[in-house]
Amino acid sequence: MDTNTVSDYLSRNLSPEAMQYLHGIVNSTPQISVMNRIELLSHLSPTIEIIRNFVGYATVFDITEDIIVRTIALRRSRRIKIPDAIIAATALEYDLTLITHNTSDFQGIPNLKLLDAHTL
Repeated sequence: MDTNTVSDYLSRNLSPEAMQYLHGIVNSTPQISVMNRIELLSHLSPTIEIIRNFVGYATVFDITEDIIVRTIALRRSRRIKIPDAIIAATALEYDLTLITHNTSDFQGIPNLKLLDAHTL
């Protein structure tokens, strides 16, 4: 789950269908990149405790050497911000579908599976 998806889920800013879909993911342990953890916990928000609880419950994938190599390759092959490259590299490394509303940030990355919860 990308940072924007987690934020939309926690603030209930999604359709009932999307909320139900994400409930299933959250109930079976959500998976996020360490970059998503950094982004989520960096926000100054009145709901920071809810965010901390979510991050504490989630599986957080650290940056491994393989993710670093993939991140470098993504940065060399396309214009992509470092945080997005790390998130995409993590999804690729673990063969995960990246759920994000910012699909345009990740379009065209070979083998990256994308899902926009706002379209469910």
